[in-house]
Amino acid sequence: MKHAAMTSGSVATITGGASGIGLASAELFAAAGMRVAIVDNREALLKPAAERLKAAGAPEVMAEAMDVSNLGAMQALEARVADRFGGTDILMNNAGIQPGSSMFADGGDWLRILDVNLWGVINGSRVFAPRMIVRARPGAIINTGSKQGITTPPGDPAYNVSKAGVKAFTEALAHELRNADACRVTAHLLVPGFVFTDLTRHGRTEKPAGAWTPEQTAGFMLESLNRGDFYILCPDNDVDRATDERRMAWAVGDIIENPPALSRWHPDHATAFEAFLKSE
Repeated sequence: MKHAAMTSGSVATITGGASGIGLASAELFAAAGMRVAIVDNREALLKPAAERLKAAGAPEVMAEAMDVSNLGAMQALEARVADRFGGTDILMNNAGIQPGSSMFADGGDWLRILDVNLWGVINGSRVFAPRMIVRARPGAIINTGSKQGITTPPGDPAYNVSKAGVKAFTEALAHELRNADACRVTAHLLVPGFVFTDLTRHGRTEKPAGAWTPEQTAGFMLESLNRGDFYILCPDNDVDRATDERRMAWAVGDIIENPPALSRWHPDHATAFEAFLKSE
């Protein structure tokens, strides 16, 4: 089975689409015969990315440099995609940054991370969805979250907050879409594992053994989309789904059982967590 929006001639718009998971996903949409619009704030990457998409089979490619946190720019983009292609069938709000953050550092980093990672997703969904609904065509909105937005490990609080917000927003979006009259648009939360991209490169030139490639992640996403999954929870070469599920169950257990926050990383609970991880 394929998602009904995955048809030749349909239109996919991908933010953060000039590299990494965004470009790998765009290539799969292109290979399906879809027309593709990619958006990225790194203008130098757009031309080579567009050439890759044409080589992958996209009949038409639109590539634009813009900042997804700018609402006006997002509104103008949606109008240009509609003018050129008639509208968007698959929207992938994938643009994200992870420069690092600390709790009491200069608030500028916090603002930028939330602007791109959270407001970029909110802007894209709210701007594109109304026309997608009105067109009455099968459609999908895929928002890129993170496991860090679910288990919220210590060390990068701004990123965790942004991705936790993406999870909550996308869940609300899915509910809204499925209860809208005659709506044929679905929402999906992409939750990657460890993927070797510019975001995680940190000066490395070779992929770590534990990481997936962007192409593996995009392929898993497409399989999950075709199954109709809302939570697209990706494994990697180090962490399988069962381990992810236990980590997430422990995080929810913190709320129910009321130990210290983030008890998985608390010395008094470390042994119990390791036992839980290994239990049947």
